[in-house]
Amino acid sequence: MKKSIALFMTVALMVVAQHTLFAQLRKVPAAVTEAFKKKYPNAQDVEWKDKVTVFVAEFKEGASEFEARFTNKGEWKSTENELAVAQIPTAVKDGYDKSKYTDYEIVNAYKIAVPGDKVEYRLHVKKSDLQQKNLLFSSDGRLLKDNITL
Repeated sequence: MKKSIALFMTVALMVVAQHTLFAQLRKVPAAVTEAFKKKYPNAQDVEWKDKVTVFVAEFKEGASEFEARFTNKGEWKSTENELAVAQIPTAVKDGYDKSKYTDYEIVNAYKIAVPGDKVEYRLHVKKSDLQQKNLLFSSDGRLLKDNITL
């Protein structure tokens, strides 16, 4: 038993050390930070995360918290912020009510701004611990995607 715990602790330490080392090796490119500053000049408390395919900036503007995604070349992909369930637009709520997922409970809602001045809404819904989905709706309430989540 002691060997198992020692082995687990060694592996955990190696994983943490590798993650720390990797995070220090890859810096946020200047093109990304410049594009972010141009798009969100009033952003405060900015924290960057490297998600391999995109860089994510977590930040505040006023009292709201946001996550913005950029490619490594500085191309803006999306920005999202969490909404209270009561803030879900009527068209999106109507689309959800007409979907086959009405027996699921809405756990979280997110407003997502995407290129082309479009807005989409992601609803995280749950029927049980094993039955959870992310539903993506257009601003007019049309269901675009339904992805299984854990």
